[in-house]
Amino acid sequence: MMRKLSLRELNRVTPEIFRQQEKNPIVLVLDNIRSGLNVGSAFRTADAFALEKLCLCGITAKPPHREILKTAIGASESVAWEYFESTQNALNSLKEQGYTVLGLEQTDQSVSLESYQPDRGQKYAVVLGNEVKGISNEVLPLLDTCLEIPQFGTKHSLNVSVATGIVVWDLFTKIRMRTL
Repeated sequence: MMRKLSLRELNRVTPEIFRQQEKNPIVLVLDNIRSGLNVGSAFRTADAFALEKLCLCGITAKPPHREILKTAIGASESVAWEYFESTQNALNSLKEQGYTVLGLEQTDQSVSLESYQPDRGQKYAVVLGNEVKGISNEVLPLLDTCLEIPQFGTKHSLNVSVATGIVVWDLFTKIRMRTL
């Protein structure tokens, strides 16, 4: 008979150990995300996949914030983050540090997520746009590649927290499978 694992059996690391462990070479850049709940979800996804950090830009809520704390359930304490007044400043800084900048947006030059192959040993910054407006038009020229999640229904968008989980899982598995 199947049973759920206890918290002890999950062998979770402490926030202190998490901060010191090797991270996966992905940074999430939140471009004017208006919902603190979505920001908290991004923290939780970053924790789950041991991402390097989050860059919170523009109007994006910053910890401590009630809605972030509600969905992050502690991940805002373990995951590194940095605030930038503008997404452009964050991306220029990341580019100077050698990151390839990927946007998640529907554009005339988007690459379908399943066909994108990250390079081994490269660091990636993934830009996630505002819930209504998407990635800012001023940010598009700074993207090295724009990724799009294929969709087959009547809607042409996903909630930013869902899209974050999908793109992080996809990049994580492609990067990990190539390095194992």
